[in-house]
Amino acid sequence: MIGYLEGQLLECHADAVLLLAGQVGYEVLVSPFTRSRVMALSPEAPVRLHIYYHVTERQPRPVLIGFLEQKDKAFFQMFLSVSAIGPVKAVKAMIRPAGEIAAAIEDKQVSVLAKLPGIGPRTAEKIIATLHGKTREFAERTHAGPPVSPVEPVPDNPDMVTMVTGVLVDQLGHSPASAQRMIRAALEKNCGIQTPEALLDAIYQEGP
Repeated sequence: MIGYLEGQLLECHADAVLLLAGQVGYEVLVSPFTRSRVMALSPEAPVRLHIYYHVTERQPRPVLIGFLEQKDKAFFQMFLSVSAIGPVKAVKAMIRPAGEIAAAIEDKQVSVLAKLPGIGPRTAEKIIATLHGKTREFAERTHAGPPVSPVEPVPDNPDMVTMVTGVLVDQLGHSPASAQRMIRAALEKNCGIQTPEALLDAIYQEGP
């Protein structure tokens, strides 16, 4: 069973990263919040992930879910004790730091939890009923800003986006709105794209 991976970031997708560790590429699901932190790292910096390894008889294909900190993994495992919340649903819901989600549980903030992707008011109430009083050690009431969008691409190279927009509009005849839509879709699939050539290749692999 895999509990920890450290390596080079090869690709970053909307809900996963591809990590090169020991000449093997591992696809690891990550929360939107973890994804945003990974993308903020220097390209040369190794990515270190604590891994939750999930496999069952009903789902024999292993799923790896990664966290930058051990305490986030521990909170995630506690989150899974809520009925009707599986690993994939849980990781997609974590658009805020684990500490803020834990604080919302301890403060019984149904409205905050209900806004997490895939949760809703009824499940939020179930989360509080199951976990209230158990997540105090994780709770942090420091609000660093708005929640991270689970699908918003990270345009860390605006010059590349501007150049590709010009090619799509001026040379290939697409409207500006269509060009932006195509670029956004490509970056959502792989936010690790760094060159105009790679971005154009990604766009036309998907189709206009």
